[in-house]
Amino acid sequence: MKLGITPWDFRDRSARSLSAQAQRAEALGYESFWLPENHFNTGAIPDPLMLLAAVAAATSRIRLATTSYLLPLRHPLQAAEQVAVLDQLCGGRVTLGIGRGYAPTMLKAFSVDPKKKRHLFETALETMCQAWRGEPVIVGEGADAESIRLDPLPVQQPHPPLWVAAFGPKALAQAGRLGYPYLASPVETLLTLTDNYARHTEAAEDAGGSRVETVPVMRTVFVAENRRLGESVRERVQSLARQTPTVARQHNGDQGSVDDWCIIGDAAYVRDRIAEYRERLRVTHLIVTRLRINDLEPAAVQQSLEQVPELVGG
Repeated sequence: MKLGITPWDFRDRSARSLSAQAQRAEALGYESFWLPENHFNTGAIPDPLMLLAAVAAATSRIRLATTSYLLPLRHPLQAAEQVAVLDQLCGGRVTLGIGRGYAPTMLKAFSVDPKKKRHLFETALETMCQAWRGEPVIVGEGADAESIRLDPLPVQQPHPPLWVAAFGPKALAQAGRLGYPYLASPVETLLTLTDNYARHTEAAEDAGGSRVETVPVMRTVFVAENRRLGESVRERVQSLARQTPTVARQHNGDQGSVDDWCIIGDAAYVRDRIAEYRERLRVTHLIVTRLRINDLEPAAVQQSLEQVPELVGG
């Protein structure tokens, strides 16, 4: 199992802070460093590639990844160029999680018709892959049509690994039909993930493809050897879920407990839960997401960050 991580401190989104966190993750043995994309909310990250470019200069091995680079918001050729430049900049370490976007205000701001976002996503992805392969892309129509080629191309050929962020049945079916790995929200319950990966596999096989072997899972993981600390963290996360319904996605109307969508406990518990995910879902990549609690002691956070690679490796 390969181990990734998101920044654990989003309060400071400077190049210095993000680079320091990525350097620390790289030194601890994490294989990838992930940033989301979101717009027009407090703490938004509207351009993850720009931030990852800063991280690229400070790291040498860790992969640089997005959880949801939103294709319908961008011109596909410009997006292809930007990804290729980042892949060149970091020496071929990009993993591109791609998505459609779902927030109505964001789609409206970018003049995207919600009913067309899946079509826009797929046509943009087709153009980007064509450009990344170095094939000619026709721009314009009729007598004004011209052929262009992308330069530079990404280091990774035919393109960086692509994972598709998906949240509903139609998005899952599209990801499976296209044959790309499915990247779930970190707040899906384990039961929901089990159902969703089954749907994704069915869609891939119905399209004439084979089972997608890459199975990533994003989870909040916190190792607390102090029992009192572990219980406190679990209670606070559960309280946050009650206050913010979107924190924990429901399965058939049941939000479930913290244990359904987080892994919080002592080392033995965390090791056993990770093993359960590997057995039930065939997980190949575990991406550790940040706790949504900002006032934990930094020493406790650092201790957890250090222990997770040991538990996965063991």
